[in-house]
Amino acid sequence: MNDLITNKNVPANLMDTSAWRGAYMLFKKELFRFWRVAFQTVASPILTALLYLLIFSHALEGHVEVYKGVEYKAFLIPGLIMMSLLQNAFANSSSSLVQSKIMGSIVFVLLTPISYVQFFCAFLAAAIIRGLLVGFSIYIVAIWFVNLPIMHPIWILAFALLGSALLGTFGIIAGIWADKFDQMAAFQNFVIMPLTFLSGVFYSIHSLTPLWQTISKFNPFFYMIDGFRYGFFGQGDISPWISLGVVSAFLAALAWLCLKMLKSGYKLRG
Repeated sequence: MNDLITNKNVPANLMDTSAWRGAYMLFKKELFRFWRVAFQTVASPILTALLYLLIFSHALEGHVEVYKGVEYKAFLIPGLIMMSLLQNAFANSSSSLVQSKIMGSIVFVLLTPISYVQFFCAFLAAAIIRGLLVGFSIYIVAIWFVNLPIMHPIWILAFALLGSALLGTFGIIAGIWADKFDQMAAFQNFVIMPLTFLSGVFYSIHSLTPLWQTISKFNPFFYMIDGFRYGFFGQGDISPWISLGVVSAFLAALAWLCLKMLKSGYKLRG
């Protein structure tokens, strides 16, 4: 039907500079799409994160010390940053695909001479940029309220990139599968939101019962947030190397599934 769906000679197509120019234009289109409504896509998550920070820190400051020598307000900020980063990376790729399918404009993308790998890279890169932009913006605003140390910046960057890539990939999968906004919202409300809130954003899993600690370790969001938080304080609930391995494995599995869906044309062929 089109190069994105039917081209099997992916290595040759990946060497085609004109195809990569097309992928770059698709990437730019995705960037401009969310930037045109930056008040909703960037400013709104910042305000939401600040409300969480003010409410929870006011209610629990002085009553909770999760890590030794770390005040609760400081402990909370990395979790809020990562939570917003993950949710926005997912929202960017999923909403764009669903909107394109509903409006019928996806056909103009499918007819372009880009491979399914380049299609994937363009959408994923835009999702990562939005996630990182939101996360960094929350950090800049939050440090006005609390002194936040940075012990291991490499870990912070690694988990920010891996987390946004993982949720951006999951967003592409959700966008391909969903045929309307209600179905996409189901992913957000019944998968992303519960996993995020039960991942240790507001607490350490060591404060939970042994059963719930075990259950939490089956949540991939826990590893992203704990590893990211380790970069700030040098402390975490588990080793950052374990978190890195788990997150990398989930990203590889989702990327493989996403590329298989794109290559087959699942729910994209007209």
